[in-house]
Amino acid sequence: MEFNLSIGLSHLETQRVTSNTTALHYGSGLVDIFATPAMIALMEKAALNAVRQKLPEGYNTVGTEISVKHIKATPKGMKVKSEATLKEINGNKLIFEVLAWDEEGEIGRGTHSRKIIETEKFMSRFRNKK
Repeated sequence: MEFNLSIGLSHLETQRVTSNTTALHYGSGLVDIFATPAMIALMEKAALNAVRQKLPEGYNTVGTEISVKHIKATPKGMKVKSEATLKEINGNKLIFEVLAWDEEGEIGRGTHSRKIIETEKFMSRFRNKK
């Protein structure tokens, strides 16, 4: 199936660092700062939303790979943003550049791959899985 996607599609997501997005909360560290898993989730959300409205009814994307560096810590209360930009389309595989920054500058960057799926067909494979 052809999809109406083009290189350069992008989306920006913003959130504030709270107790629920810290390394301490996620269990990924023992400090009360923005967690790497929370940064990755924000990056994935930006990538998802960059293409979501362009896909036909019944189609969606799932994350398949992420390679990022978390280069700077962000304390609770600060605002963080992530932007995902579509850099490559290879059939149903999409590759994004993802960036994250807080109020003082860049905190993370990398790439994220997503696969376009037909939602119902994809989910039907898991109906009997326990």
